[in-house]
Amino acid sequence: MSNWNKKPFIYEINTWVWLTSLSQRFNKPITLANIPDEVYHELAALNVDAIWLMGVWQRNPAGRASALNYKHEYIPVLPDLTDEDVIGSAYAIGAYEVDSRLGGRDALATFRYRIAQYGLKLILDYVPNHVATDHAWVTEKPHYMVRGTPKDLKNAPDLFFSAQNAQGQELIIAHGRDPYFPGWIDTAQVNAFSMAYRQAALDTLLDIASQCDGIRCDMAMLMVNDIFAKTWGNYLTESAPKTEFWEDIIPNVKAEYPNCLFIAEVYWDMEYLMLQQGFDFTYDKRLYDRLQDGYVEQIREHLQASVSFQARQVRFIENHDEPRAAATLGLERQRPAAVMIATLPGAVLLHDGQLTGRTIKLPVQIRRQPNEPTNWALMGFYRKLLKETRHPIYQHGEWRLFEVAESYPGNYTNLHLIAYGWAMEKDFRLIVTNPTNRWSQGFVKVFGWDHIRDGYWRLFDCLSGVRTFHDGNTIADQGLYVELEAYQSHIFRFDLITNPDEINYIRQVDEMAH
Repeated sequence: MSNWNKKPFIYEINTWVWLTSLSQRFNKPITLANIPDEVYHELAALNVDAIWLMGVWQRNPAGRASALNYKHEYIPVLPDLTDEDVIGSAYAIGAYEVDSRLGGRDALATFRYRIAQYGLKLILDYVPNHVATDHAWVTEKPHYMVRGTPKDLKNAPDLFFSAQNAQGQELIIAHGRDPYFPGWIDTAQVNAFSMAYRQAALDTLLDIASQCDGIRCDMAMLMVNDIFAKTWGNYLTESAPKTEFWEDIIPNVKAEYPNCLFIAEVYWDMEYLMLQQGFDFTYDKRLYDRLQDGYVEQIREHLQASVSFQARQVRFIENHDEPRAAATLGLERQRPAAVMIATLPGAVLLHDGQLTGRTIKLPVQIRRQPNEPTNWALMGFYRKLLKETRHPIYQHGEWRLFEVAESYPGNYTNLHLIAYGWAMEKDFRLIVTNPTNRWSQGFVKVFGWDHIRDGYWRLFDCLSGVRTFHDGNTIADQGLYVELEAYQSHIFRFDLITNPDEINYIRQVDEMAH
């Protein structure tokens, strides 16, 4: 991943929905082949590093037929839904070929080339655990799949389905699942213990890596030997291989594509294990949950993990699997949460519609979204935030978590505040957020920032535009006094003052304060 930023910002787009919206906007059919120039300018203006095109792979008839059975679940989201809007799940993949209705492989190559001209990289999906029930592997390569018997089908019809190969022989195949939920009826479960499947997975990923710069691996922990054995052990004839699935895959892909970034969607506190097995980044679901809950002490506790571990987490407050942040957090609470994910160590995942305040979570089985008004104030906030986080200090600086002390004995509102900072030589950023609904104050103890001593500083808040002036010795010895309204955040840029008139002014104010 040497040509990636250490802290990449990733923008997820639901490809089919996005192209449908663009087709409506420009009043003509838009595929990945003919996206107008102004749309590329808009992507570049986001100030991100990569575009994740979610859902580019082929969707087959069986997946669509299955999805049509659930139209009643999609209508509350899209009241004027038609059958044509139902296309099948993006995660019941019929083939790892770019769907021809999106433009096909050549169109994807065009898109990748165009965004690269703006310095943007491309991320695509890989689903290791399952394929669509009518994927060619099901009938042509059944040894890649978890198979059952007619008795299994009878005893667990929600877990198995029947298929026929070209010779007319019946095949009993498992539906894809994780161990805590019933089978996903539009999917077929692959066998992680099959070395033939592992080779097929490697070939597939090599082909995907040739078309993009990074790969987001869906539910990556399901392929871990222990997890797979617990999920499917009763139906397997082979034992676990001596190697882990990802250990057989990722190094071989990186041998050919060393800059290909691997991101694991992972839960159940298995992030560290996935990093050990070769992933560059893993989802930080724990931070997501704690930001949703709003428990400041738990958020602060989470941020006490080693910086080297945090730097390999993907921070987010929404994605296609989670409800919209504007719906769960609301517009006010979303802001400090967004500040944190954007300014903490680690990658950042943003979701198309998050920046404009969309509230409706879309099923991944439909191609169209309802009209929702743009929240221009929220969009302006994100624009300022993302512009600030382009500064090299967030890529190359040293990060540390700070204590916030009481402003006076008995005032415990300091416990509502989270503070941390980045330092790079004589460049500093101090981030303070109040994710609670209470006005709060305290002294931020900037431990370790000795370079601010013996200087006078102009603190510019990159969010509000307000400037304040401070003596570096006072900040280093006593801390920086802050007071924040509910859900307010500061991102302070420290500018060293050399103008004697400004220095004399600060001295006078400091003397009056004492």
